[in-house]
Amino acid sequence: MTSPRPRIAMFSGNYNYVRDGANQALNRLVGYLLRKEVDVRVYSATTDTPAFPPTGDLVSVRSIPLPLGRAEYRMALGVTPATKRDLAAFKPDIVHVAAPDLLGHRAVSWARKRGIPVLSSMHTRFETYPRYYGLAFMEPIVEALLRRFYRRCDAVVAPSESMAQVMRQQRMSYDIGIWARGIDTSIFNPQRRDMDWRRDLGIADDEPVIGFLGRLVMEKGLDVFSDAIDALRAKGVRHKVLVIGEGPARDWFESRLQNAVFVGFRSGADLGQAVASMDMLFNPSVTETFGNVTLETMACAIPVVAARATGSENLVADGVTGRLVTPGSISGYADALATYCTDTELRLRHGAAGAEASSAYDWDKVNNAVLETYQRLVRQKSGSARV
Repeated sequence: MTSPRPRIAMFSGNYNYVRDGANQALNRLVGYLLRKEVDVRVYSATTDTPAFPPTGDLVSVRSIPLPLGRAEYRMALGVTPATKRDLAAFKPDIVHVAAPDLLGHRAVSWARKRGIPVLSSMHTRFETYPRYYGLAFMEPIVEALLRRFYRRCDAVVAPSESMAQVMRQQRMSYDIGIWARGIDTSIFNPQRRDMDWRRDLGIADDEPVIGFLGRLVMEKGLDVFSDAIDALRAKGVRHKVLVIGEGPARDWFESRLQNAVFVGFRSGADLGQAVASMDMLFNPSVTETFGNVTLETMACAIPVVAARATGSENLVADGVTGRLVTPGSISGYADALATYCTDTELRLRHGAAGAEASSAYDWDKVNNAVLETYQRLVRQKSGSARV
């Protein structure tokens, strides 16, 4: 890179004010880069009540609450003159944009005007969101807007090969690499399983526990989850649902799963305990680009029933570490859950296989792939400038 200590300007729509898999991955990446003596400056919307402390230097940008009933998120208003002055003083070698929002678009424009290479990391399948709010007709429009954004970047990193393939089919970019996710085995491991904790929740030792893990928002497939549990109940299969997470759709979800146990948001060792104390994870979401919750569950030796969709396809080996079901197939999900509820030996065997498979995901290894991409883009840009 051009400076003695590489400088990365990172732009995020939500770096730390609402906890989700995307911003936790970004914070881990920044931590890794700082350990490698890379200078990083993060530009993001902020709040007075962040979900967790930011890793590295965080510069607040102007923002407003997101409309359409999602005020917990904020919309950055672009690269203001103050932000431009900060960027000019920082003199980044590369710009990393993590969201195709107004801030991301303006950051790309700022970098292109100055000949600075741009890497975009893809975290969310935004083109699938409209269907959960009765606006499915807008999906082609959103896809076209995303295509324009990603094609203005020099390269894109996607969380999984299945997601990268979708982006290639959508003609989003001609340079798509992989930035997977790692697993912290000090938190997620089978030894965290706690039968006393389950008993305190009123769960019998021989009662199969079906877990949901994630933010409680409709785009996580809460409607499909609820319908599949109804179908499982109709089969007369004994089970208990355990919901780990918080979000604006909690009241709706509780009304649909009246016999479920809701334990709210968990983190650290408490989260590992809750995940390891499941008997299976049910993840019907089709909006995942990687599936952090799937990997975390596998590391705890718990099998996964998931949608055959991006992310899960690269993590779950159907019939080996879990089951992959056609998205939206209520009967298919119910059948897969029923099998695990009634076959303890199969459940344990698939869980053990998942724990072994999860061991391949090391945070330093996957984050180094991003650092190498930064270095490649800067070399390419420097080479083209000399021609």
